[in-house]
Formats: sequence, C-alpha cells, structure tokens
Amino acid sequence: MVSKNQIKLISGLHQKKQRFANQLFFAEGVKVIQELLLSNFELEHLYTTQNDFEEVHSSKRTLIYEQDLKKISALSTPNSCLAVFKIPSESKIINSGLILALDDIRDPGNLGTILRLCDWFGIKQIICSKETVDIYNPKVVQATMGSIARVNVNYVDLKTFIAETNLPVFGTFMDGENIYQSNLPQTGIIIMGNEANGISEEIEETVTSRLTIPRFGELQKTESLNVATATAIILSEFKRNS
Repeated sequence: MVSKNQIKLISGLHQKKQRFANQLFFAEGVKVIQELLLSNFELEHLYTTQNDFEEVHSSKRTLIYEQDLKKISALSTPNSCLAVFKIPSESKIINSGLILALDDIRDPGNLGTILRLCDWFGIKQIICSKETVDIYNPKVVQATMGSIARVNVNYVDLKTFIAETNLPVFGTFMDGENIYQSNLPQTGIIIMGNEANGISEEIEETVTSRLTIPRFGELQKTESLNVATATAIILSEFKRNS
C-alpha cells in the first residue's frame, strides 16, 4: 500500500522546485522504467498495479491501487507503473565530436523528442541554456522513452560555454546556407533555438556558420518547422556527411 506521505512526495515531484529539493524525479510506463532500471540511474522506489518487475527487490516495490496511481501520475490516462529515481550529479561535459546546444527550448515534448533524436543519431552531448525546460520534467522523461539514460545533458551559461571552446558553431536561420549543399564537419556545436523566437541575439553572435533547411513547397508560405523536426533533419544531414 502507498502511504499519504508517499503520495504527497511524488505529487510534489511534478514541480521543478520539489524535484531538486528532494533530488528525485519519476518516470512512468513499463518501457521507460525498464530502460532506466538498466542504466546508471538509482531507483528510489517503484509503484505498480501489476505483479511485475520481479527483478526489483520487494523493499523497493509497492503494489498500488489504480486510483492512487491516478493521484500521482502526470498522465491523463495513467500507465500501470511509476518509478521514482534519484537525480544524479551532472556528468563532465563531453567536449568533442558533435554537440547539440539548446537555446531556451521550453516545450517538454520537444526536449524529450530531441533527446531521442540524439540517442538515435549518436550525439552524446546536449548543452542546455539555463532557461531550457528541466530534463527531469515528467513530460520530458516520458517523451525520451528511455533515451534520457544514454545522452549526457548539462545546463550552463550557453554564451560562456561557446566562448570557451574552439569549435565551429552552427545555427539555423532563414537566410543561411542550404544545408543540403553544405560541407558539414563531424566536430562542432549545433545550436537549436526557442520554439517561438529562434536563436537569441546574444547566441546568434557566436555562430560561425549559418545554415537553413530550404522550403520545397510550391507556395513557400510555411513560416518555420517544429524545432524537434528541424533537429531531426539537421542531425541526419550532419551524420550523412560523416
């Protein structure tokens, strides 16, 4: 049985302030939880409505009623399980190869999808501006589908980080060079900007190569691509040139 104090604690983890005060976050769904259990993330406790996850010691596994799961879930239709994990210390930044930098990404679904894309394309390091949505936001964790365990993510002062590297810096703009005609290296920083405003002016100043994804539509009226969609195209092109 889950206690009232446990329900209160987990409900609080919906908020960034409480996640960092307790150094805990939660994940939902069998696939995501299984991925995290196989990673370096340390399990605090698992709550499930089924007699599953037998590999988890009984001291860290609690059978929970569906109505109690609904109280703590971040999903409109809760899955059958929820697991609380400890937030690890940030790992050292991998300052080589291709690095994806996120300038004020606000939508949790976009960040989660971008993590999955980095996992897919073999990008090991994401650098986030301090304004970017928290990686341990439940919606971000859910959208990663477990990729959160395989991509290194650090939150920094983005302008300072870029200034302290000698890597080429790529940014996406409407007036950039056609990415399909560009000679793309396998070392550098790729910047993706905010959903509504794109790359900020102060970060734009650090860009050494401006790229664009050309529009092929006959009417040419689509203003922009979703940032996660654009990230998929850009990473695909960089990797295709490898």
